[in-house]
Amino acid sequence: MKNMAIIKLTPSCKDYLWGGSRLRTDFGIKSDLDPLAEAWVLSCHPDGPSYLPDGTTLAEYLAAHPGCLGTDCDKFEQFPILTKFIDAKNNLSIQVHPSNDYALKNEHQYGKTEMWYVLDCEPGAYLYYGFDHEISKAEFEERIKNNTLTEVLNAVPVHKGDCFFIPSGTLHAICKGIVIAEVQQNSNVTYRVYGADGKPRALHVAKALDVTLRTPPVKHDFGSHLAQCEYFTVDARKGAFADAVDGKSFVSLLITEGEGTLTCGGEMVSVKKGDSYFLPANSGSYTVQGNCQTLVTRV
Repeated sequence: MKNMAIIKLTPSCKDYLWGGSRLRTDFGIKSDLDPLAEAWVLSCHPDGPSYLPDGTTLAEYLAAHPGCLGTDCDKFEQFPILTKFIDAKNNLSIQVHPSNDYALKNEHQYGKTEMWYVLDCEPGAYLYYGFDHEISKAEFEERIKNNTLTEVLNAVPVHKGDCFFIPSGTLHAICKGIVIAEVQQNSNVTYRVYGADGKPRALHVAKALDVTLRTPPVKHDFGSHLAQCEYFTVDARKGAFADAVDGKSFVSLLITEGEGTLTCGGEMVSVKKGDSYFLPANSGSYTVQGNCQTLVTRV
């Protein structure tokens, strides 16, 4: 595998029942799955790896090119993040993700802090994000049993461009009519409480009771960034911009609107809505030209 300054990634896709068709029609994701619920556009997770043009996985490329993640990734035992497109034609289950400590002890993989960036939504769309007031563990358990949990959840109307930072332990659900880009820890651990439509999903209730923060969400100020934590820093860029990939971290570029060109390391490629690119650490200066909008992620 040769070194490349610009690596275009092909996603693994998921056909969960709540998915729709917009990732195919609006974002150009090529998949025979129907419904098409998720596209894992930057992933080294075995449940859904991203692929290079030659058919090898991103994980295989990284193993063959030590150092291309950057020095800020040295502290991680595995690739730190996973990025997805999610098309929620229908409601997702109400769910929570555990912390690292709990997940490593009980699931033998890391926990999951994530962020959502709303790419599009139907009028009146909303999502659940934490509680509207603090409740006890006993009340939480009772409301799960009698299907009244949504009465105390924080229901938030959403609009294109909204961003939500969701630390591990935050109860949440994407509801119908929303398309998002999700940047998260490299984990696939989810504890479902029950469906947003009230249908019982009792498989993970005991663990959800253990890990859920039964409080309203905390407001976060990330300055000029959309979101920032130990695992990822995410920025939204509109139109043309120039930046650089230094030795500290790789850069992920996700084109969320429009089209244009990406130039780096003497290479230039055309980019369009739905494309995902990986720029290895130390790739140097790069520019994006055109009317596109780009989600830029680094560690």
